[in-house]
Amino acid sequence: MLKVTPIGAIDIGSNAIRLQVTNVEEYVGETVFKKVTWIRIPLRLGGDVFTSGVITEQRRAHLLEVMKGFRHIMNAYDVKLYRACATSAMREAVNGKEIVDFIYQQADIKIEIIGGQQEADIIFASGLSQVIQDNNTYLFVDVGGGSTELTVFADGKRIDSRSFPVGTVRMLSGSVGEEVWKDIKKWLKFQMLRYTPTTVVGSGGNISKVQKMLSKKEKETMSYTEMKVLYDYIDSFTMEERVHKLRLNQHRADVIIPALKIFLTVMKCCKINQVVVPKMGMVEGITKLLWEGESEK
Repeated sequence: MLKVTPIGAIDIGSNAIRLQVTNVEEYVGETVFKKVTWIRIPLRLGGDVFTSGVITEQRRAHLLEVMKGFRHIMNAYDVKLYRACATSAMREAVNGKEIVDFIYQQADIKIEIIGGQQEADIIFASGLSQVIQDNNTYLFVDVGGGSTELTVFADGKRIDSRSFPVGTVRMLSGSVGEEVWKDIKKWLKFQMLRYTPTTVVGSGGNISKVQKMLSKKEKETMSYTEMKVLYDYIDSFTMEERVHKLRLNQHRADVIIPALKIFLTVMKCCKINQVVVPKMGMVEGITKLLWEGESEK
């Protein structure tokens, strides 16, 4: 007999907010995940937080409208099992906890503020095993709007991990000092003394867009040179030209440059020449972890 369980996953990032509803279908011992809807709203909470330290009243009102919409969509799909996770912008906002309580009261969505390590763990759960091989060493790089998670994998195991306060929205707001870059390079060089990663595993909306712009298939590698050429090419256009000539969405046209800078800086520091981008992310990880918890009951 076919059993269908709808699951809702909400990722409240510093740049955008995403909702994914997935039907988990169980039939004769087989489990299949089918995505039924995916919505992305470029709210950019970090635009407030990384400059003023708070989420403004205007942004709070917009967030509430988004969350009310997500609640209606989850109700329409009869979602009973869901999880909403907020990352660095909400974590750093002075009024973050107040906003979380407000959203719960007004939209009936409970938001969980998570740390950088939890964020990485959720993303790993979404499908890192697709590309990690036991006999190789990898550097996982997840670039978000407010933070970048770096993790070394060797022999199929996570060796070391750290979250740095450098992200696309934070860079655009001018809130990343030189000390942060020095800290990243110091950590990377220390890891290189112990391990020698040969491949960067990239995660985040921007690196996925880079993959498409370079006409690469999923898991097909991109070289440092290809990415640097693309960086220089995009950077040569104005914002308006990126939208109209390169056909980039307005919310992607500015953040893709700092995202590429982060990846290129990491690759150059570690002397790694290739990046692979598997299909993985927060909403996929939330969905899988929720289902694992449900199936263990």
